[in-house]
Amino acid sequence: VCLQVKNVWEWIIKDDKSKFLAQAGFTQENPEELLLAIRQLAATNEAIEDNTNEYGTFYIVEGNLQGINDRDLAVVTVWLQSKHDGNFRFVTLKPKK
Repeated sequence: VCLQVKNVWEWIIKDDKSKFLAQAGFTQENPEELLLAIRQLAATNEAIEDNTNEYGTFYIVEGNLQGINDRDLAVVTVWLQSKHDGNFRFVTLKPKK
């Protein structure tokens, strides 16, 4: 799974999810903790195929993102399995409604 510290914080700042993630204790000072929680979510919940386009196949993984302050966040994550190399890449995370 391709998920890097630099990329995850660029995404958070761009989409302004910092306030949402801060509820579970995730900040710009502890990006490794967020990456670990996202990886754990993906490893422990079922990935459901969503759609396919010229870039590959998208998958949805829903579940609780385990916060570092003992508060969990219900989230939906989107992943892309690249048509080019078959690797999975994290696309986004959003609050589950």
